[in-house]
Amino acid sequence: MSATPAPRVIDGPPPPVDPEVESRDNQGHATIRAVRIAGPLKIDGKLDEEMYQEVRPIGGFIQQEPHEGESITERTEAWVFFDDTTLYVAARCWDSRPEREIANELRRDMVNISNNDNFVVILDTFYDRRNGFYFQTSPVGALRDLTITDEGNPNESWNTIWYVKPGRFDGGWTMEMAIPFKSLRYGSAGPQVWGINFRRTMKWKNENAFLTRVPNAYGGLGIFYLSVAGTLVGLEAPASSRNLELKPYLASSITTDRTAAVPTSNEWAKNVGFDFKYGLTRGLIADATYNTDFAQIEEDLQQVNLTRFSLFFPEKRDFFLEGQGVYAFGGAQLVANPGALPAQLQDTAGDVPIVFFSRQIGLLNGQALPVIAGGRLTGTMGRYSIGALNIETDDKPSAGAVRTNFAAFRVKRNILRKSNVGVIATRRGPSAGGVGDNIVVGADANLNFYKSISVNSYFVKTRSDGLTGHDTSYRTRFDYMADRYGLAFEEMMVGDNFNPEIGFRRRHDFARNYALARFSPRPKNSRVVRRFTFRGSFDYVTNGDRTQLENRTLKGNFLTEFQNSDNVQLEHTHDYEFLPQDFHISPGVVVPTGGYTYQNTKVTYLLGQQHRVSGTASLAHGSFYGGGTKTELNFSAGRGIVTSRFSIEPGLSFNRVDLPFGEFSAGLWNARIVVAPTPRMAISSLLQFNALAHTLNSSVRLRWEYIPGSELFLVYSDGRNALVSGVPELMNRTLAFKVTRLLRF
Repeated sequence: MSATPAPRVIDGPPPPVDPEVESRDNQGHATIRAVRIAGPLKIDGKLDEEMYQEVRPIGGFIQQEPHEGESITERTEAWVFFDDTTLYVAARCWDSRPEREIANELRRDMVNISNNDNFVVILDTFYDRRNGFYFQTSPVGALRDLTITDEGNPNESWNTIWYVKPGRFDGGWTMEMAIPFKSLRYGSAGPQVWGINFRRTMKWKNENAFLTRVPNAYGGLGIFYLSVAGTLVGLEAPASSRNLELKPYLASSITTDRTAAVPTSNEWAKNVGFDFKYGLTRGLIADATYNTDFAQIEEDLQQVNLTRFSLFFPEKRDFFLEGQGVYAFGGAQLVANPGALPAQLQDTAGDVPIVFFSRQIGLLNGQALPVIAGGRLTGTMGRYSIGALNIETDDKPSAGAVRTNFAAFRVKRNILRKSNVGVIATRRGPSAGGVGDNIVVGADANLNFYKSISVNSYFVKTRSDGLTGHDTSYRTRFDYMADRYGLAFEEMMVGDNFNPEIGFRRRHDFARNYALARFSPRPKNSRVVRRFTFRGSFDYVTNGDRTQLENRTLKGNFLTEFQNSDNVQLEHTHDYEFLPQDFHISPGVVVPTGGYTYQNTKVTYLLGQQHRVSGTASLAHGSFYGGGTKTELNFSAGRGIVTSRFSIEPGLSFNRVDLPFGEFSAGLWNARIVVAPTPRMAISSLLQFNALAHTLNSSVRLRWEYIPGSELFLVYSDGRNALVSGVPELMNRTLAFKVTRLLRF
């Protein structure tokens, strides 16, 4: 006879007593009650069933921005229901100025949904106050889902099966959401205590409000902070089923590649395979893949790189996405654009080594490698988070790849209220050099105190045949990030022979000391300005044994955030950089070894999503290596709105560099045209022109989720050597088709 699990201790007010559905305390905490219904709820967004009159709504939403702790300015009501198979969340959102509503993004999983009027539900199903499932929608019915690990590390590419429909009424908009219990991970069946939070964003007011009080120091990531979320009681989860998913696929492609070691022309290939998922427990999931195919992957956006360090491109492939956050280690951030991170992390985040980076598996030099088979185990067991992976890839002579085994193991244990410690190990055999194995072992600690203090630390060691000594890396970082004041200190070292071959290392052989201070006052009663930010930082980087100064950077920023969500920033940087060897910055232009001092001033303006044309524009000018100059013009995340179903997204990056050693221009132009007939279908066309490399890349991609969880992809892409002999000459071309079908048992 099994023992009855001990009841959960509720972190918040006591459970509400029927007929009440919410209880609150004077600190802004909330406990809400889910109500069982007899049968399935019709998901149509109308909120016209009897239960909406019989069950009291959840209200009392609390502002985070612009006035922390005050009541929401537009009436908002929510309900949580459930039956034997499904959790339901509904909301009615009043709006005094519905004509000003911003709802112009319909593509699934786009971050721009957060820049619309929207409603978010986040569920902490293990009630550990740090991990959760995030579901977001808008007045036009957009869908965005992701997972959160340790109150951050959002897995943007994670998808599951759920349903949502919006609706309208005279005073605003409504939504109904259905999330099958099979789409979630949680502990044992029966009565549940979960963490929960709601967030309503009214973009035209630039106002965010939550079920509970969320400090404005947490900024736009406040919904991730499950330690301040509410508590959900009254819910009963179904008894364990087989919890089995099988996702077979069929794919076909025609490829021409004139740049490969063995050129091909109109080579036809076909493939079948499957992904398999089985819930060993409600929280621990086993995955397997056979003959994996990556035909659905979007083309990476190119980037201009005028540094001597590598660029980072994020993982997008389905098989590697669930549980990806478990492998987050040492504070490394899996983002391609450091500018998307909180400001205090932007300066150094790109240099933190990523110990496990799944994009190193099955991809080499831009080519997809055959994945024979693989398995994963990810999930939660009590206070422990576990990740284990083993993948075998086949050889591919045209890419210079041999058959290789990849393995990774990660364990984290929750400690204190919202902290954790963990270990990680990876192995690649044979190593990238083709001799012996590459092995990595490490440990990290992520400590969080109060609402604004965090300490992050790690130590990692690698082993590779032929490389001895200086094969370690460590980091310690302290952050105090309140709304008005901020401080950060960091020390990091990466050895010359530190070599994580299933990871990502932007630079090697360096030691860094870094400090940042910030002051962010909020003007009282200003209708134009919400906040000013004054920020200064000092970055001091030497080689690994600290005998040679490599970089010394002093940076000052002044940022003005406007009430309408626009902002403008002025930044000045004073740099010293030592080049340990000649730097080939551009074809025919070489910067000699030596030390260089230069300065740069940059002004940036961000146009919020409420504008017909939105995006971030910046202009920078300053001195550059050896008394030269550099002028930089950028327009990124650009978007021209026609309707929520059609948009044009231009982008520009142009650099003009005049040096004593030569001069050149480096320009990237890209444009994406998007048609989204429904939230589950999108057709996108991407054109990219690289003036420096003389390449022209284009692609057209159809993604149709014809049944939730089952998708059809049709992708055409080609790359051309631009304007050779007056005509763009074909380098590579692919037409690929893929269909998947999710089967749940």
